[in-house]
Order: sequence, then C-alpha cells, then structure tokens
Amino acid sequence: MDEIRSTLEKIFSNNIVNSCIVILISIFIYELINKCIFKRKNKNSKISNRNQTYLKVLSSIVRYVFIIMTLLIVLQINGVNVNSILAGAGILGIVIGFAVQDALKDIIRGMTILTDTYFSVGDIVQYKDIMGKVISIGLSTTKIKDIKTFNIISIANRNIEQIEIVSDSIDIMVPLPYELPINKAEVVLSKIVEEVGKIEEVTEVAYKGVSNFKESNVDYYLNVHCNPELRRIVTRIVNCTILRVLEKNKIQIPYNQLDVHQK
Repeated sequence: MDEIRSTLEKIFSNNIVNSCIVILISIFIYELINKCIFKRKNKNSKISNRNQTYLKVLSSIVRYVFIIMTLLIVLQINGVNVNSILAGAGILGIVIGFAVQDALKDIIRGMTILTDTYFSVGDIVQYKDIMGKVISIGLSTTKIKDIKTFNIISIANRNIEQIEIVSDSIDIMVPLPYELPINKAEVVLSKIVEEVGKIEEVTEVAYKGVSNFKESNVDYYLNVHCNPELRRIVTRIVNCTILRVLEKNKIQIPYNQLDVHQK
C-alpha cells in the first residue's frame, strides 16, 4: 500500500497527470477547430478547388501550431524554462535549419503553391509517368491519387516544378490510306466527329486537318475535350468509335508492308 501511495505521489509530483490533461484538452480543441474549418466543405459540396486547397493547408497549419503550443505548455508544467528556450530559438533555429533544409524547402514550396496557384485540390496532374488527382496539399507534401491504379502518391512540395496540370484536351490521330482521296476522307471524318460527339463523356470534338504523312498512311487530326480525370477512358471509347466507323465504311487502317523483290 505504501508503495502504491509512493508511486502516486511521484506521478503527481512530476506533473505527469497535468501534462496528460493538457495534451487531451489540446487534442479536443484541435479536433473541434478542425471540424469547424471543414464545416463549410461538408455542407457545400460545390466548394471551389482553390478554397478546398486553402482549407487543407489551414488545417495543416493549425495542427503544427497546436503541436508546438502543447509541447511548450507541457515543458513549462514540468519545470522547464520555456522563456530561455524561446530566447535561444534564434541560434537553435540556425542549427536546425541546416539539419532540415529539405523540410524547410517543402514548407516554403507549400506556401508557394497557394500564393502562385500552381494547382489546386481536385486538379488532374502529371508527375513523371503518373497521372493523378490532387487530393490534398499540405505544408510539406502533396498527395495525388493515381487515376489508373488508384494508389495514393505523396510528393515532396520541393518537387512541384515536375508537376504539370493535365489539360481537358486530347489529340487523336486517325490513320487513313494514301489511296483514299482527301474529299472522301473528310466525309468519313465528319461521320467520326458526329459519332464521337454522341459519347456522353465528350464535351467537344473537332476535326483539325492533316497532321502527319507517314510511310503507309496519312494522319488526320481530331481534337477531343473531356474531363481530364476521364482521359484514359475517353481515349479508349473514341478509338473504338473510330474503328466502328471505318469498318462501316469499309476502310482498312493501313499498316507497314515489306515488298521483297527477287532477281
């Protein structure tokens, strides 16, 4: 019994309970504020991508502020002179700055994303060979969801120069044989444009003329617009539609042939 009493007195004397109470209160207040920040988002699903981005970053800032404030309060409760820590923060900051240069670059870049609007939450972006949807922007990392595999990829904000916003425009080439006169080719292409325009996901389609002269065919250029998130799906549907129209009009897609001559 004396040992239990001694242990309890030791716990209270070290202010462990008070520290735990402060941490719990801090977590409660943070969760409450966090819900208030996203209250508008939950009620209004039509909130703009830019505002979503601001809300995500604001949530990150609030989290870091609460972590620092809670840590300082806990240190003060446990007898650590916080004022001396803050006074020496300048020198300490320089030392830490050299140690965490990459992290600082990420945070600075995170703020740059906001001020210069590189991209926003909801945008479809290309990062190296990955095309994905931006689902969150934090102070140090940006997360995108691969639209092909649905994997979540975290990208350090210092690498934002490698991220490109994907356009809603798709360039599609229709290969037709040289033997097909251009006036007949354009009649077929008008039918293709008509059929592609009926695709639900397509917002706009236009024939733009001749693009390339290949070894065995002429490339005719179609420009298709759709939701960037549906680029892969729409490309497949458009290609199938082109094949059906060509088959219906008894036009074969040219392919490379090799002529062998014997003496």
